[in-house]
Amino acid sequence: MTAITLAIAIGYLLGSIPFGLLVTRLGGYGDVRRIGSGNIGATNVLRTGNKGLAALTLVFDVAKGTAAALIGAMWGTEAMLAASGAVVIGHMFPVWLGFRGGKGLATALGVVIVVAWPVALVAAPIWLATAILFRYSSLAALVACVAAAACAGFVADSARAALIAAIALVIIARHHENIRRLIAGTESRISFKKS
Repeated sequence: MTAITLAIAIGYLLGSIPFGLLVTRLGGYGDVRRIGSGNIGATNVLRTGNKGLAALTLVFDVAKGTAAALIGAMWGTEAMLAASGAVVIGHMFPVWLGFRGGKGLATALGVVIVVAWPVALVAAPIWLATAILFRYSSLAALVACVAAAACAGFVADSARAALIAAIALVIIARHHENIRRLIAGTESRISFKKS
């Protein structure tokens, strides 16, 4: 097994750990896929009303992206990029959940922190500002993805920029239903208050 193949396998398996599902079950909230959007990410965990579990999900999802990129980096840049792409795909299409996972934004942030940290410094505040201003997590994700891809073209080499752009495009594609709801005015807003 080559280093790149191993990096992809490790990245995918790390990405496929459904932390949102695990923390909500351990927290006594049952299956997070049965509430809100049915997603396993931090935004849907927030809909349980438990900000702590949502924050924990966010931290774990970011951490698995960072871990995968760092592990891949031990075998060189190509392995790092391979592991980085695989961890995001693993989060989106986890084998344990019938390949029905999350949207990948938090895990992608973890990847970008390692692959091109200046991009993370731009994209993360843009996500937060958009989310606070408009209270649409999906809109914030879309804006942050566009910003990350644009920024990467200026601050990262071509291989890293291409990876970031590809991840951004996949995340945007995963938000196709959200985009339709945003256009129709039926998208759910984020509630920062405990229900």
